[in-house]
Amino acid sequence: MVLIQWLMGLALLTQSCMSSLDQAEVGCKTWRQEGDNVCCDECHPGNRLVRQCGPRPKQLCTPCETGTYTHNPMTRRCDRCTQCVGAQVHLEDCTNQSDTRCGCKDGLTCGDGKCSFCVEKCAKGSEPTDDRSCRPCPRGTFNNMNHSTCKPWSTKCPGPNQEIVAEGNAFSDIQCQVMVPSEGVASADRHKPPVRPDPPGQVASYEVIMAVMMAAFIATVVVIIIIIVAVKVNHSKKKPEKMAEKQLKTPVIRTPTDDPRTLIAIECSFHEAQQEQGSSTESLINDSSEEFAP
Repeated sequence: MVLIQWLMGLALLTQSCMSSLDQAEVGCKTWRQEGDNVCCDECHPGNRLVRQCGPRPKQLCTPCETGTYTHNPMTRRCDRCTQCVGAQVHLEDCTNQSDTRCGCKDGLTCGDGKCSFCVEKCAKGSEPTDDRSCRPCPRGTFNNMNHSTCKPWSTKCPGPNQEIVAEGNAFSDIQCQVMVPSEGVASADRHKPPVRPDPPGQVASYEVIMAVMMAAFIATVVVIIIIIVAVKVNHSKKKPEKMAEKQLKTPVIRTPTDDPRTLIAIECSFHEAQQEQGSSTESLINDSSEEFAP
């Protein structure tokens, strides 16, 4: 407890000493003599200019009022101290020589040099945007630092005997490895240049072209199948109609059969023939008798 009181007293003594030091640095710091007056060329830090010339240098400048500050040794007006608000946190108090220093809460970072606002702190593999948000690194770029701009992948390995063994990602650059040729490898293969992956733009365009070609091929096959099925269905509908027309045009010839209706028709025709024959015979007999009659 005594130690805490002693530390508090020491802090108050230090503050009072600093205040007395500030109070001692009042007025004009550098001036020039002009007749009976002096003209100020520069005020002490934290002082603003009251008038350019006068009989005494200390009367030419005065310290900034509480809640204001200045960095300009010849200004006539002090600036108002900044207030840390919202997502900002207070780090240092404002003095007559410096503005308030603000920071940001966890997960956020200062949006400018003065930390006048806070933005989302972008992690590795992403970068800040103009609308104060974060976006993933585009393909072909990476970022291995917090809240930094994405950088493009390297196009070649730094060493002369290195080859690209893996392309980069959003968090790291390409991976290279020293290639040690085996004893059985020919000299030509030993000096063969490494195969580098295609640039991101060419890979993306190739994938788009292949996808379009595949979709066109599938659409063509589907159209051909639909046409074949439609032709077959139409042909199958027309065939029975043609057969029916052919049957209607061809006359039907029937031979006598044992069908009862056919037999009855034949028998009726036979009886009619006998009756006609009988009638003819009777007519002949009658004619003959008339001739022989007295």
